[in-house]
Amino acid sequence: MPSVDVSVSTVIACPRHRVASFASEIDNVRKWYVNIKSVEWETEPPTSLGSRATFVAYFLGKRLAYTYEVVELVPDEKLVMRTTEGPFPMETSYRWEIVNESSTRMTLRNRGKPSGFSSLISPLMSLMLRRTTSKDLALLKRTLENSDEATSEVD
Repeated sequence: MPSVDVSVSTVIACPRHRVASFASEIDNVRKWYVNIKSVEWETEPPTSLGSRATFVAYFLGKRLAYTYEVVELVPDEKLVMRTTEGPFPMETSYRWEIVNESSTRMTLRNRGKPSGFSSLISPLMSLMLRRTTSKDLALLKRTLENSDEATSEVD
């Protein structure tokens, strides 16, 4: 069965802690994910190991609702979420690496094994996911680099 594995990264002109804190907070997802229209917590915030949240998104013209669970969390380094629902079970991971004191490389990776009709169009899904993920990271970069709140000192 074909699989999808898309990884995109960008350098954001903010320290790692600021990028990781903002990006890993589930309540901020709608601020930088282009296709996500709503998020509803299934567990109590804030984001932590075992947190669950339902995301509603639009991808390839279809409405998708899926619940992600945080399965790995290393503060300021890595976050991994998984969903096993629907025709496209997916794992999404974020990694943050220090480039220098004021810059961070963030890598956003989505991988999964589509089933049913989705498996027939996995090459198209990979292409569209790469485009969407690139847009998401570009929006995150603009949001963080242009926000006083996101770039102010975090205690």
